[in-house]
Amino acid sequence: MKIFLLLTLISVSFLTFSCSDNNPISPELELDREIGQMLLIGFRGLAVDAASPIIKDIASGRIGGVVLFDRDVALNSSTRNIESPQQVQTLITQLQSYSRIPLLVSVDQEGGYVARLKSKYGFSANVSQAYLGTINNPDSTRFYGRITAETLHKMGFNVNFAPVVDLNINPNNPVIGKIDRSFSIDPEIVVNNAAILIDEFRKQNINSTLKHFPGHGSSASDSHLGLTDVTNTWQESELKPYKELISKDYQGMIMTAHIFNSKLDPDYPATLSNKIINGILRKQLGFDGVIISDDMNMKAITDFYGLEKAIELSINAGVDILVFANNLTYDESIAIKATNIIKNLIKSGQIPESRIQESYLRIQKLKSKTFL
Repeated sequence: MKIFLLLTLISVSFLTFSCSDNNPISPELELDREIGQMLLIGFRGLAVDAASPIIKDIASGRIGGVVLFDRDVALNSSTRNIESPQQVQTLITQLQSYSRIPLLVSVDQEGGYVARLKSKYGFSANVSQAYLGTINNPDSTRFYGRITAETLHKMGFNVNFAPVVDLNINPNNPVIGKIDRSFSIDPEIVVNNAAILIDEFRKQNINSTLKHFPGHGSSASDSHLGLTDVTNTWQESELKPYKELISKDYQGMIMTAHIFNSKLDPDYPATLSNKIINGILRKQLGFDGVIISDDMNMKAITDFYGLEKAIELSINAGVDILVFANNLTYDESIAIKATNIIKNLIKSGQIPESRIQESYLRIQKLKSKTFL
């Protein structure tokens, strides 16, 4: 019965959002839209209109989701997408109004250092995951999780790139431990607190995103800035939060890390690794939900792989949604470029079309639960 209902919802979603009339769409247009659902893009602007580049991408079906930021890193500017609650609510409404298939609208609202919806913009105050893990009080975690979930829902978000389930193995880790993003070094504390946040997000129809698989907590460097090798520091225990939460029927997304671990894959970082994503996450841990990449603009990827190779490897590894945050660097035509690259890789036989369809169905399953 569950399988029948799921297939029905996916079919309804496809028929509702992919056809404007009774005429079937062409195979090429169908492929374009399937590829578009695999792209989640960042953009500039506190407001949008029909002439905005991001709206042209949305209206053309070139993307399936967006991510909002409060700062523009490339411009070193405090103006990007977030100014006030009313402005954000209006912006998201505008974005959705141009999309035939409802968008995944995402944000990094972990709490503490990584919180795009800050109190200085008029949003509710929040606390870090390290704070919640230290006090390890279920009521406190639920309290703050509910505030975050209600805020996101009210604004129109449907994806939070949280919770972080990296173990705090290296407290001086510049991108995790040092900035209080990890609940704890103890997997049980991580799982218990993450599960509460996931539950509160679910109640408000916010999709959670566990990150950063297979574990970023032991690193000594930041993958935003370059190669991050955890070969000699990564521990098997870093898989425990994923294993436990997946076994509890976790229904959200999982984000990959751009970390390199030669013991898991001697050739590629996790986001590009079939051995890590398909081998460990899919087969060993049994996760069949949506896998989303970390920002493909990060230097751990861009400094070592061209755009085409990175896209080819990540999709073949099992990534369903590619994130181009467009914040470390900015390219308003990235959706067009990525689409053309993927289509050419399919035509040359380097990516099987079945991989696109596989990801499309996973994404439609997620969107069916979110929007229907």
